[in-house]
Amino acid sequence: MMVGMRDDEALTLDPEATRPAASSPPSGRAAETAGPEPSGTAAPQAAVAPWVRRLVVVALVLAAVNLRPAITSLGALLKEVRDGLGMSGTTAGLLTSVPAACFALFGFAAPRLARRHGPGAVVLAGMVAITAGLLLRPLAGTTPVFLAASALALAGIAVSNVLMPVIVKRYFPDRVGTVTGVYSMALSLGTAVAAAVTVPLTDAMGGSWRLGLGVWAILAAVAVIPWLPLARDRSATPVHRVRRPQPAAGEQGGDQAADRQDSGEHGSIVRSRTAWMLACFFGLQGTAAYVTMGWMPQIFRDAGISADKAGVLLAVTMVMGVPLSFVLPPLAARMRSQGPIVVVLGAFQIAGFAGLWAAPAAAPWIWALLLGVANCAFPLVLTMIGMRSRTGGGVVRLSAFAQSTGYLISIPGPILVGTLNQVSGGWGVPVALMLALVVPQVVCGVLAGRNRHIEDEL
Repeated sequence: MMVGMRDDEALTLDPEATRPAASSPPSGRAAETAGPEPSGTAAPQAAVAPWVRRLVVVALVLAAVNLRPAITSLGALLKEVRDGLGMSGTTAGLLTSVPAACFALFGFAAPRLARRHGPGAVVLAGMVAITAGLLLRPLAGTTPVFLAASALALAGIAVSNVLMPVIVKRYFPDRVGTVTGVYSMALSLGTAVAAAVTVPLTDAMGGSWRLGLGVWAILAAVAVIPWLPLARDRSATPVHRVRRPQPAAGEQGGDQAADRQDSGEHGSIVRSRTAWMLACFFGLQGTAAYVTMGWMPQIFRDAGISADKAGVLLAVTMVMGVPLSFVLPPLAARMRSQGPIVVVLGAFQIAGFAGLWAAPAAAPWIWALLLGVANCAFPLVLTMIGMRSRTGGGVVRLSAFAQSTGYLISIPGPILVGTLNQVSGGWGVPVALMLALVVPQVVCGVLAGRNRHIEDEL
């Protein structure tokens, strides 16, 4: 029996870990129909008190609510912030790309930090970083200081975002789907509420964009409280690992061979075409999402729509993710190929951006609804990541590669949109660029949605 297990090993356990090392992966028809592994299978765990689980649910909901207001509240007040700090269009575009850059950079660090300190402690630190960043941002007198404070808040969002599913798996291995649904709903609601009420709150507090952005630090500070007792909680840590059989003569060591099989380490993941298609699809849909969150309110305002209404329109776009996040993943999991869903979402995206390009003020509610549906490519790509590997360890590798690479791909888009707006003096060229990017996004999504597994390609 293996002892001295690291805290994060529970995160990579999967049903394969209970099989002998000599077991071969599914083949034939079974391999073709293999889908995501049952989420309830995990190593034996120490008993978790009911009150601890209730506290974890509260902590997860409060954390999820705080994972997007730093972004969408800024989108609603971007014009005021630009005027107050004297930002150029390119710099403002850089600001809208900071979330993707932070998610890529600090997302890489989250697993290592969790191994060293435990997921609960890292999420606590993330909540503290969000609070500090949101408090410091309104105090900034220059653009670099504002960017630095924003990056601090976004770093906290990045590590927390990566580790939320980890916390769910540790404390609710038998209810992953249910708890993830609650967490996803809270995230979407936090996103939408921040977009809708930031401008009215700002007006109620005298019209200062600094107060309008800083008020969200209060909500983040509240989220710190339930994570304090969870930072050092180990009640959900698995108490043992399954014993590995001894290797036959000439084979690798039992633990080493089995660990390689369980983790899906059959070769460098950069050799997988499916992994690259997933990364590109993730990056291109992320580009559209960050342009929508960062620039759509400004497009509406430049078309003559009031700031209040522009914020509500962004909220409508974001709130569409609440119901669709529950519908799309199970639907996609039942399909052999997710390409048809990719095409449908791409059609909604084309229609939404075409409306913004041709006549943003003519039917703004329709354009907001269309882009809200299109933004649900995010839960779709997460579901596809879980379906493109046979093992839990393989999913971990694929998720890390696709998300980190995808976030890097999404960085230039919002910057380029801001630059094109400044150079051209309007939104026609930038929105035309977004329309053109839908084509490679759909192509990559269709290819990534084929019934493939990265182990076969490696």
